Amino acid sequence: MSTKDENPRPHGTCTACQINLNFDFTMAFQPIVESDTRTIFAHEALVRGRQNEPAAQILAQVNEQNRYRFDQDCRIKAIRLVAELGMQTHLSINFLPNAVYQPEACIQATLEIAQLAKFPREKLIFEITEGEKIDDHGHLVNIIRTYKQLGVKTAIDDFGAGYSGLNLLAEFQPDIIKLDMALIRNIHTDKVRQAIVKGSLEVARELACEVIAEGIEARQEMIVLRDLGIHLFQGYYFAKPAFQRLAPVGPNVFDT
Repeated sequence: MSTKDENPRPHGTCTACQINLNFDFTMAFQPIVESDTRTIFAHEALVRGRQNEPAAQILAQVNEQNRYRFDQDCRIKAIRLVAELGMQTHLSINFLPNAVYQPEACIQATLEIAQLAKFPREKLIFEITEGEKIDDHGHLVNIIRTYKQLGVKTAIDDFGAGYSGLNLLAEFQPDIIKLDMALIRNIHTDKVRQAIVKGSLEVARELACEVIAEGIEARQEMIVLRDLGIHLFQGYYFAKPAFQRLAPVGPNVFDT
């Protein structure tokens, strides 16, 4: 499966993205499922080494100098790879807000690759992690605004993992929030977590945000969350990340 840099760079590449990386990487993909329709809503792209080394080994090589090129290459590699795989769902990609140097140029470069790969821009989702340190909130607001104007969806990942989630929600008004797995774990036995998730859902509905529960590892967790009103799920219970391919989801995982 080809993800090498021998492919031409997009014309819209910003100046900070011109530096060469001295390492290579590729992607694994984990499905996000829709329980009401029993279909796959999206696949999340997850960084892996060329020999399926874990993400931590790759991220350890990212620094202040190469983070712009790395962030753009993540988007380029993910889009090219899912296009080769013939994926028809949404594609969710994590992005580093401090690595988007020129939002207009960076997103145009991404959209150029999507157009060349014949991947619809409206099926792109960019995730920002709640725990990500944000150097310039005004810059991030500009990034989110640019993405939305161009028809790209945005998401807050790991919502509930830290103390900044509600502030991020208020400031950036994403299309999607992904509930952190720490809130989800054993929720079927924890009334406090159920109450927190219920409250988060009410806020999300008022703001017209979709909610994804991630980190699902047990059928009981899915059942309780579905009863609370969640219908989008991600986790090992449905499928583990698949290296350079799209993981199948078994037909019986939605049965109660």
